[in-house]
Amino acid sequence: MFLQAKEKNHELFRRQKDLLATFLSTGAITQAQHDKSLHCLMEKMGIHDAGQEGPERNSASLNGSTGKNGDPVTSGAAPSGFVRVSDVIPDVLLDIRYYSSDNFTGRRVEGYEAPVALLTREAAEALKAASDEAKKEGFRFKIFDAYRPLRAVNSFLRWAQDPADTGTKERFYPNIDKSELIRRGYIAKRSGHCRGSTVDLTLWETATGKEVDMGGTFDWFGRESHPDWCGNPQKNEYTGPFPGNARAEGGKINEEEFRNRMFLRQIMMQHGFLPIAEEWWHFTLKNEPCPESYFDFPVR
Repeated sequence: MFLQAKEKNHELFRRQKDLLATFLSTGAITQAQHDKSLHCLMEKMGIHDAGQEGPERNSASLNGSTGKNGDPVTSGAAPSGFVRVSDVIPDVLLDIRYYSSDNFTGRRVEGYEAPVALLTREAAEALKAASDEAKKEGFRFKIFDAYRPLRAVNSFLRWAQDPADTGTKERFYPNIDKSELIRRGYIAKRSGHCRGSTVDLTLWETATGKEVDMGGTFDWFGRESHPDWCGNPQKNEYTGPFPGNARAEGGKINEEEFRNRMFLRQIMMQHGFLPIAEEWWHFTLKNEPCPESYFDFPVR
């Protein structure tokens, strides 16, 4: 009975947190109002860190994924509602970081058996519409991650709880102590990626054949990755001191880099995706088909 009540409490928190993110993305509230409301919500509901979207569990109980009402979800082949993004968007570029060692763990992540991107069909089709819009402006999408197995999230937690493993600190989290990554929400105990309708991506400029400069790398743990870094996303207003493509200093980004982030954000939002407050590259389909399911089948 207690566990059921705790599960309900955390599910309510997740819904309220998502609602705050929606208000932020639409400009209904400011970043400061969002952060204050989230803090109050966490205190009221007894949530101790922003990454704790569900009830805290030990690693053994997390090895199987859970769906609505705690029902198990397949850990074998992908369900019929999932598709390869490259089948829907043939010219999409894939740089699946967790299949390689080029990520914050420094190794291939458990559950990634092929360098492919999987999404629910609904998310993939919405992403295609956004991609078509980007192509009109001379850009293609480059995907870093899409569906993520629950076992991969578990491996992130194990990595975050190993204080001796700091080989990637200089590249991905030089300004944050590793022990703070979970508490501050950079490593989550549950990830929306496991639901199959979230994608991490950037823009690729067709004319130059290069990745668009966003003023920061994918999976950088820090304030610099936030969409409101040096600007106001709701007003599409750059507030930093480095106009145009002037060289930025002190961890800041220049106006051109901020505009690039906003261009990606606007295209994704116009086609049904919601951003989050912590990562400029992360978007979730607003009307995702599996909002309460966390899958664990491998990426292959």
